[in-house]
Amino acid sequence: MNPQAPLSLDRYAVIGNPIAHSKSPFIHARFAAQTGEPIEYGHLLAPVDAFVPHVRAFIEAGGRGMNVTVPFKLDAHAFTTRLSPRAAAAGAVNTLRFDADGVFGDNTDGFGLVRDIEVNLGVPLKGARILLLGAGGAARGVVLPMLDRAPHALTIVNRTAEKAGQLVEQFAHAARDAGCRLNGGSARAIEAGAYDVIVNATAGSLDASLPDCDDRAFGGGTLAYDMMYGAQPTVFMDHAQKLGARSADGLGMLVEQAAESFYVWRGIRPDGAPVLAELRKLLKTPSPV
Repeated sequence: MNPQAPLSLDRYAVIGNPIAHSKSPFIHARFAAQTGEPIEYGHLLAPVDAFVPHVRAFIEAGGRGMNVTVPFKLDAHAFTTRLSPRAAAAGAVNTLRFDADGVFGDNTDGFGLVRDIEVNLGVPLKGARILLLGAGGAARGVVLPMLDRAPHALTIVNRTAEKAGQLVEQFAHAARDAGCRLNGGSARAIEAGAYDVIVNATAGSLDASLPDCDDRAFGGGTLAYDMMYGAQPTVFMDHAQKLGARSADGLGMLVEQAAESFYVWRGIRPDGAPVLAELRKLLKTPSPV
């Protein structure tokens, strides 16, 4: 009896600089085993000024899709021929799919955040009062997915109030469609009373600094969510816990955005929960989402 021919594997990768620390190959290997999808997934280090030639070479070698991390999410946005609505709103791309129609760009970060909060942590965003700290790329990528959940109010706060105001202006129409009250500016824009959810989208936890935020925004019913993650709770999480809030880091967001990328590529959404549990046990060093 002749042995079966080896199964042909579709190629995917994560591209970034640096990239050796990435958990994406581990996550997608688990997703492939879980779903039985015939994929192989690696990592690709590209010089900061050579994103496009490295992606083109990957496509020419038969690559089917990519995840994109720092510092290439804007380069990926510019490289696409088609964008999903959420990628267009975010102004950045973290997922590329290569097919007969060209290069499709998506942004799954916000979906990953929302799914982690609602499914893994059990906190509904519908009707919630949400405070978003930060107005950079990480914040911009999650505003529309949060508005899609129809929260009662969303306040965006940033050290540079003008940047928060720009996000409020950009998403004003989507907020009206969602029936959500949207406002923002400096820390003075924080409204009285504890919020249901506070999301730290600043990079402050990388250097152990706290974002500008009134302590009165935290309460016993607050979920304080840091988009960073590490082996130990971040300084933001520690601060929130001291104020009586529940806290969570962004590891679940990392896993859930990867699951959504997998769905964009393969049309199958893997279960992130068991992969998150396994990854949590293996986590050693701090890293950004």
